[in-house]
Formats: sequence, C-alpha cells, structure tokens
Amino acid sequence: MEMRYDEFDLNVIQNSGHFRKDDDMSVFFARELESVKKKTYDQKLANLNAAMLFPVSADADPGAATITYQSYGMVGVAKIIANYADDLPRVDVQGEEHTVKVFSIGESYGYSVQDVRAARMAGKPLNQRKATAARRANDAKVNSIAFKGDAEYGIVGILDNPNISTYAVPADGTSSATEFEKKTPVQILRDLNKAVSSIVELTNGVEIPDTIVLPIAQYNYLANTAYSDAVSDSILTVFKKNNPYIKEVFQANELKGAGASGKDIALIYVRDIDHVSLEIPLPFTQYTVQQDNLEFTVPCESRTAGVIPYYPLSMCKMEGI
Repeated sequence: MEMRYDEFDLNVIQNSGHFRKDDDMSVFFARELESVKKKTYDQKLANLNAAMLFPVSADADPGAATITYQSYGMVGVAKIIANYADDLPRVDVQGEEHTVKVFSIGESYGYSVQDVRAARMAGKPLNQRKATAARRANDAKVNSIAFKGDAEYGIVGILDNPNISTYAVPADGTSSATEFEKKTPVQILRDLNKAVSSIVELTNGVEIPDTIVLPIAQYNYLANTAYSDAVSDSILTVFKKNNPYIKEVFQANELKGAGASGKDIALIYVRDIDHVSLEIPLPFTQYTVQQDNLEFTVPCESRTAGVIPYYPLSMCKMEGI
C-alpha cells in the first residue's frame, strides 16, 4: 500500500531551497513526517488520567472563546385554595448562565536539514522522540488544567472548584489521624460510606454517585489489606459488595497531595457527560511544517476549557485520607 503524504508539507519542503528538485529527498521527508505525525497522534501515555476519569466533550467550536451553559431550578410551591380563588401561587423555572473561557495550548517540534539528510543516508526513520515529547507536553498541560487549573490565567481545576462539597473525615484514627492507613477497616468503610451518602442526602436522592477515585497509595492499601482475620476479602472488596451506589473505583496519581496543606484527596461523583465533562473543543492538532532557517518546525495546538461540573452537588471530596 502506497503511503500518502501531506501535499502542504511537501510544498513547503520543496520550496525551502535546501533539497534538489531532481532527487527524492523532499518526498522522503514528507512521507517520514506524515508517519511521525500519525504515530504521535496515536501515542498513548500513562499517568495522565483526566481524559479517562471525566467524559470528554468536543461539542464547542474550536473558534469559541467561551463556553456558556445553563442550569435550571424550579421555584414556588402549590397550596390549598378556596372556591373561586384568584390568588393562585406562581410556580416558575429559574435559570442561571455560567460561562467558562477556552484557552489554547501550543508547542512545536522540528528537524534540521542535517537530521533529514542523516536519516535519508542511513535509510532509517526520523527520530520520533521530539514529536512524542510535544504530544506529552500538550497532554500534560490539559491534564494539569483539568485537575488543578491555572492560577495565572484564572482557570479553576475540578479539585479546587468551590462549589464541590467536602466531606470532613473524622480524626479518630491512631493519634487522632484522618489517614486510612491509621484507621481500622471498620472506620475506613464508615468514612467511605458516609462520604458517598452525603451526596445522596444533600440532594434528597436526586444525585446518586457511581464513581470513586483514590490516590494510588490508598487504593493499593484498600485493595491489599484484609478486612479482618475472619473475612479474607480486602477492604475494597467488602466496600464494593456492600455499597449500593458505587460501580467503579479508580486510582489516580493526581490526587496525591492535591488538597489543602498537601493532603491526599478522594473524589466521589457521578461519572457521565451530563454531570461533568472535560471540554476539548480542539484536540491535539499538528499543522503544516514551517521552515525556520535550517530547521523545519511543526507547530502543534489544542484548546481546552478544563473540567466543567454541571451539577456540583453530584460531587464530593474527602481530604486527608
């Protein structure tokens, strides 16, 4: 199967003046560059969990400067009335608009003319590490914005969102500690169940959380510690068996030290796109190669508004676990 390359890239390369028109160097570079771009776009990188934990939405136009969404609530109550009453109570729907900004993330990578000559002479593909590093830098920034925002640009991350409730973990572990590893399995299950139930109770049963995310250390502790001498199941297994709400328990390195004073956090929430989404109007995009003196540079860009919690009361944090 013949490889197809980007004609725009080829035109830039051929017009650079660095390769003769009568050899196949420029075609070689165009084909190699397309292969690098494709492999980089498909690259899967570990430990960047935002796109896995929060449903990704690309509904907004890439040209949008902001994303606005509406939330509605019912106001008013009915009452008992007399015959021929003309003072019927008014019931209505009250709406609020919320607007978040969309930000561009940019980076680039490139190859010198000599890089292309050397690859062509050796008959080896171009080194893909530069391109992979550009993709990694983009994904890491999107991931960081999703969890922690960006104070310089006024972006609020999901873990710092002031509208999300925080469950106060009882300080009744060893030496009045709140950390799971200093508590009994019974105390740990109580803390998890109460944090989950707090969402249900706060919303009068409207919001039913289905997901918990724990820091890696706490996840491993719960998954590898037996509940008791009489029950060989792990604490995590016992919790899953006896909790009517939670369907998934994940681990994420981003929750370590993410709370106040560097405390570890657990996040409990409803994991569907109607409740929360990671907004990426423009996914990682690599543009046509550009000539810069003796280097060919590939500009890259994406756009994101971070994570939007449409129903903040469907989420809860546990700090100090």
